[in-house]
Amino acid sequence: MGLNRALIGKQYPAQDYGVTAEAVGKYARAYNEENPLFFEAGPSHSVLAPPMFGVVLGWLPIMTVVTDSELNVDVLRLLHAEQDMRFVLPVVSGDIITSTATLVDIEDKAGGEAFTLAVDSTNQRGQIVQHMRFGAFIRGERRRGRSFGAFGPSPQAQPLLRVAQSIDPDQTYRYAEASGDRNPIHLDDQVARLAGLPGIIVHGLCTMAFTSKVMIDHLCDREPSRLKRLRARFSRPVFPGQTITTAVWSHAEPASRNSVYAYETYNPDGKAVVKDGIAEIAPA
Repeated sequence: MGLNRALIGKQYPAQDYGVTAEAVGKYARAYNEENPLFFEAGPSHSVLAPPMFGVVLGWLPIMTVVTDSELNVDVLRLLHAEQDMRFVLPVVSGDIITSTATLVDIEDKAGGEAFTLAVDSTNQRGQIVQHMRFGAFIRGERRRGRSFGAFGPSPQAQPLLRVAQSIDPDQTYRYAEASGDRNPIHLDDQVARLAGLPGIIVHGLCTMAFTSKVMIDHLCDREPSRLKRLRARFSRPVFPGQTITTAVWSHAEPASRNSVYAYETYNPDGKAVVKDGIAEIAPA
């Protein structure tokens, strides 16, 4: 039985999340962040949440959709295929964030089905803080690969920068606790193998959080609020203990007031684990 297309367009109940300094710090440490803005409050300011903390804000709304029995999602066959985050306003400790998920689309793809969710989040003042698009692929029973959609060509010019980052052996456990995503394919080797994977894999959003650190450290002068968009399409799994390398190129977007960059991230074999990456950086 496939996904229930009668649910396309359904908006699910809004979910509230109270942001605490403890949760912000825990998430930042889960992807090896050390920016003091994510850990230290002062007499006149709260702790700033990393931009990718937005996945924590949206996790309960996403799971409300994924676990909807009428939608008929087989979680063990689910692969996170794509994530697009637009960061409108900073989130700080003490905020109450309300997020609403909508099932935007369901499509047939080679080897399975894909669905896309939109999650919009507002703060306690009614201000939009972020827009999220979450794309997932449900593998067919006889297929182990994924085909969420064709990837664009890799940039041919020399990158502006290349940054290597190490994935710790316990990264998936820390990230699961901090993000709320306790899918056993990230935590239990046997379950991962039953799902057709070679072993535990790193959360796609954890890999994306690592790439956000690249953008903030090297393109934003370590000022997180300048990161306005981050998009990733996950092309291969990352495994605990690996070193990933992110390459960044300038990307022309004449209509944008922000600086736009393309990026890809590679595993130790030089194969892309993130394709079609986009980062938008606001002026200083």
